[in-house]
Amino acid sequence: MTELLKISLPDGSVREVPPGSTPADIAAAIGPGLAKAAIAARVNGELRDLVRPFDGDAELALVTARDEADALELARHDYAHVLAEAVQALWPGTQITFGPATDDGFYYDVKAPEGREPFGMDDLPAIEEKMREIIRADKPLRREVWTRQQLIDKWEAEGEVFKAEWAKELPENEELTVYWSGEDWLDMCRGPHLPSTGRLDPEAFKLMRVAGAYWRGDQKNAQLTRIYGTGWLNKKQLNAHLTRLEEAAKRDHRKLGREMDLFHLQEEAHGSVFWHPKGYRIWRELEAYMRRKMDAAGYREIKTPQVMDARQWEQSGHWGKYRENMFVIPDEVPNTEDEGPVISGEAEWMALKPMNCPAHVLVFKQGITSYRDLPIRLGEMGCCHRNEPHGALHGLMRVRQFTQDDAHIFCTEGQVVSEVQAFIALADQVYRDFGFTYDIKLALRPEQRFGSDADWDKAEQELRDALTANGLEWEELPGEGAFYAPKLEWHLTDAIGRTWQVGTIQSDRVLPERLDAHYIGEDGEKHRPVMLHRAIFGSYERFIGILIEHFAGKLPAWLAPVQAVVATIVSDADGYANEVADQLKAAGIRVETDTRNEKINYKVREHSLAKVPHLLVVGKREAEEGTVAVRTLGAEHQKVMPLAEAIAMLKAEGTPPDLA
Repeated sequence: MTELLKISLPDGSVREVPPGSTPADIAAAIGPGLAKAAIAARVNGELRDLVRPFDGDAELALVTARDEADALELARHDYAHVLAEAVQALWPGTQITFGPATDDGFYYDVKAPEGREPFGMDDLPAIEEKMREIIRADKPLRREVWTRQQLIDKWEAEGEVFKAEWAKELPENEELTVYWSGEDWLDMCRGPHLPSTGRLDPEAFKLMRVAGAYWRGDQKNAQLTRIYGTGWLNKKQLNAHLTRLEEAAKRDHRKLGREMDLFHLQEEAHGSVFWHPKGYRIWRELEAYMRRKMDAAGYREIKTPQVMDARQWEQSGHWGKYRENMFVIPDEVPNTEDEGPVISGEAEWMALKPMNCPAHVLVFKQGITSYRDLPIRLGEMGCCHRNEPHGALHGLMRVRQFTQDDAHIFCTEGQVVSEVQAFIALADQVYRDFGFTYDIKLALRPEQRFGSDADWDKAEQELRDALTANGLEWEELPGEGAFYAPKLEWHLTDAIGRTWQVGTIQSDRVLPERLDAHYIGEDGEKHRPVMLHRAIFGSYERFIGILIEHFAGKLPAWLAPVQAVVATIVSDADGYANEVADQLKAAGIRVETDTRNEKINYKVREHSLAKVPHLLVVGKREAEEGTVAVRTLGAEHQKVMPLAEAIAMLKAEGTPPDLA
């Protein structure tokens, strides 16, 4: 008699089924409603196809569209496969490579047939229509196990050179899986997939754009076309996403930066920002705010060199781990009139600092430090340079030159938890001052790392203990820590629901060891300090970009580069406008006057576009009565008030939250 398999369900019940049974069989046995709703299964925690047979006794949780995270991942994976199938159906001879799901959709890298131009935006409508045709055909998605040689033979026979190359590098005896779409198309894939293409909503996806890509991400390899799409479970979700994208486009910090005259970027300095007076005023206000916060929290500000000897970076470990992202220069560059610059083989290599940590250790090492001196908190508005790929640069969000609100805390092992607790509280104050909510994530040890497992165990647990002591919840991210330390990450949520990873604190025992940092303990012996790397803004450039988009340019009055503009209705009021502006300046308000011979509606529109918080309109009546008509950005009506009252209001609004 064949032994039955025992399948445990989430409600605690156990069903006994014959070998060869599938999660779909269990769903059908429970009821027709569940059989129709089920799209996949978690078997012993692993997401699997609904019709994949059980391997043995198992715990089963059936997945439906209500399990949104799993359902979206499956749908987006399937949309990617349907995209590849559609492109090959429309243009035979197209070679496919790989196409994963992304945070809001999917993409697939393809190479157009010989003699055809790379795919472009004009091709997307036809591809979309073909995809809908495949979805409506409700083609079964069927898993098969193949040998490596079967795959190689298939791809080579069909001229799929990229797939064949990949298959040849797989382990020789490894069983590999392919998925059929119906009986006429397949792709190599680990899965899982939905039961059929018809489980996708044909109106819940949209192809968004195309971009160039390289096979395996290497510029030396063949160029491909990456086709991006967004995919959802239903049309309502798609429409909501497209609305968010429209709102994000309106908030784009690059667009608002031009309209508000804050900064610009140009080819002569790729990845570096040209700050205009108004943009730099925002920077200065943020810097002053952060200095007050750090001073109050016991940090001492320092300034360290931009360029340091490569030997320092070798000792710290950054030269081996980070060399390709560093800007390096020879210490000596001899010149000859005939041949131009020549790099001497004897030259000592220097590097622009990509981070401040090693320099802060060198400051810590000056003189003799006692355990009584700890903790030592060294802060720096540190300018760093990283050689980011040209294609990765993005406005203020991804740059090559940036300034961090950086600091390093040197402390004893017994002080780690309390110092992390204090930082958690400080970061909370800052983010609340800007109106952000956030989630905290704990990034754990990566596969390639420095330091002993015992030190990593200790560092990770210290961060957990600090979070617990502060009554906070967190998510853990296995493998995503730095090569020298685990870290806490703050993920801010902005006004339209996007998340931004900003602040961080890292608990590091590696760098003090590598750079021989020590303090004298109570026993008179040398001891290694623990080094906590921490930042709240992350970088000023990126944080300003986030603020611009979060507030859609309508920055809080204390941050606005111009807090008020005094605008005249008639030229007879010019003198009074200047008097008003002088009194505002004397009260510490950042003000400009607009006495141009233009209509007031024109002035209102122009200053609204520049996102000035308040427009103080004055004419003959206001001059005679000593009043101003205040138009607040976003308000429907103006309010006439005495000048003294307006000054008090603007002064209160313009006071930074930590000084209010």
